[in-house]
Amino acid sequence: MRRQVASNLAWMLMERGLQVAGGIGIVAMLARGLGPEGFAHVQYAQAVVYIAASVALICGGEVVIPRLVANTDPVAQHRLVVHAFGLRFGAGVLAYLVICAFMLVTGQGPETWWPALILGTAVLLREPSGIVTAWMQAHTRTRPNAVINVSSLLVKAACVGLLFWFGSQNVTAYATAIAVEPVLAAILLAHFYLSRAPRARVAADPGLARELFSNGTLFWVSFMLMLGSRRVDQLLLKPLVPLSEFGAYAATMQILDNFVTVASILAAGIAPIYVYAQSTLAQARRNILRIAVGMVVIGTTGGMIIATSAHWIIRLLYGSAFASAAELLQLAAMASSLVFADVALTLLPVYMRRPQLVALKWGIVFATTVVVDSIAIPHLGARGAILGYAVANLLAIAFGIAVCLRPLPGTPAAHGAKA
Repeated sequence: MRRQVASNLAWMLMERGLQVAGGIGIVAMLARGLGPEGFAHVQYAQAVVYIAASVALICGGEVVIPRLVANTDPVAQHRLVVHAFGLRFGAGVLAYLVICAFMLVTGQGPETWWPALILGTAVLLREPSGIVTAWMQAHTRTRPNAVINVSSLLVKAACVGLLFWFGSQNVTAYATAIAVEPVLAAILLAHFYLSRAPRARVAADPGLARELFSNGTLFWVSFMLMLGSRRVDQLLLKPLVPLSEFGAYAATMQILDNFVTVASILAAGIAPIYVYAQSTLAQARRNILRIAVGMVVIGTTGGMIIATSAHWIIRLLYGSAFASAAELLQLAAMASSLVFADVALTLLPVYMRRPQLVALKWGIVFATTVVVDSIAIPHLGARGAILGYAVANLLAIAFGIAVCLRPLPGTPAAHGAKA
């Protein structure tokens, strides 16, 4: 069993590492191929889709996986998967309509409309097909999902690479190339599951659908606030600064998004043994504080390296057209190191099965980002958005420390690795 768990973790970490490396390469080709303004249009469309996609995150793995583990009957599992898929697909349709409504209300031009409509297809496919990923996790079968995701990523990278090789500057073409990944992944996941699922017909059960919806609502709200806080800065920034400045800021945050992913990878590798497997809240808390200190050191070291190498990184990835992004990257790199501490401290409410604390934290982060950005961006431009990013991260850490140091009654009945 330990060997299987270690193998699954290794495949997951390998996949995440390739996703980070592939993401950096794809963004670099986008920036060089489209230039600052074209890149800005794609990044804005992606920000809109990223936030809207949170609407489709209903009935996540936190709800589905424990139920699949508790009931191993294939027919019962298939029934659960079908109902969860229905909820997710309905939420995906709603998310796509949100994208269209936002683009219409804000009066975006065709250079942003078309990329958003094309990239938005991901919300119709990624989360609904993600129920198969939850099914795999319940059966501790991480390898097939990693292979499917990496294969889809390679196809996307190849499509973007071909456009870049032939010198295309068509924003819509690049958006189509990016959308290939979720389409292919959804097809492969569907084939994998349907070739193994029972052939039994599933009748609609409104009671089960309502139960899945209500049990996942708090996690759903948390995800929407989390994803909203990570991209709302770009929605607020674009109308107030030149496209070139917005493109430079988006390029900066793309680099840091990949950097802070390291924090999630580290937490995923450390938490199952050193946090979730602990039998007492006191021991878990002590370990989390140690993990937080270690991750702060890693985040600060990485942030310093990025800040001192900012000019070289920007020139290597994006070229001279994005030279103004170097100063922004220097400022934001150190603020991003705060995310490492936040990820570590968030392990405690997860261990305690207190999703309401996670939702409250992301609500504070989202509200802080909106308030600070709304005040600072008109005066400081992209630097104001970085200020909002830093202040929000500081408040997230303060919240995590308060939760970690304050005596809280009750401990979970059982602990295990977070799915």
